[in-house]
Amino acid sequence: MTLQIGDRAPDFALPNQDGELVKLASFKGQRVVIYFYPKDDTPGCTKEACNFRDHWELFKTNKIAVIGISKDNGTSHTKFINKHQLPFTLLSDPEPCPVASSYESYGLKKFMGREYMGMMRHTFVIDPSGNLELIYTKVKAATMGTQIINDLGLD
Repeated sequence: MTLQIGDRAPDFALPNQDGELVKLASFKGQRVVIYFYPKDDTPGCTKEACNFRDHWELFKTNKIAVIGISKDNGTSHTKFINKHQLPFTLLSDPEPCPVASSYESYGLKKFMGREYMGMMRHTFVIDPSGNLELIYTKVKAATMGTQIINDLGLD
C-alpha cells in the first residue's frame, strides 16, 4: 500500500538525541515536517539539515515542527546537532527501522553497484489534524526546506 496525501500519518514514538521518547501524537494541532535521511554528518544529509536550519525562524514563526529521522543513535545525533547548530529534534529509528518502514522510507538501495537495505531520503508534511499534507520521494537535499516553504506559500 502506498501512502497518499490525505492519509493518516503513521503514528510513532522514538527516542530523540537525549534519549527522551518523542511521539507524533504529541504534535496534534500543529503542522510537522518529518524528514528521513540516511546518515548523520554525510555531505547530502548535512546540506539537508542545514537548509532546514537556515529556514528555522520561518518554520518556528509558522508553528511548524521539524523532525529528522535516521538510524543513527543519540550520541551521533548530538554530535551532528552541535557541529551544525541544528535547532530541531533528531530521532533514532534503529534497524530494522520500523518507523521509516511505515513511511515507506526504508528499503533496498543501490550504491556504487552494491545493493543494501537503507534509509531513503523522503520528506513528509503532516497537517494539524495528523494527515499527510505533502509527500516528497524525490528530494533535493540542499533545498528541501526551501521547497516546503514555497509549496506551503510561507514567507
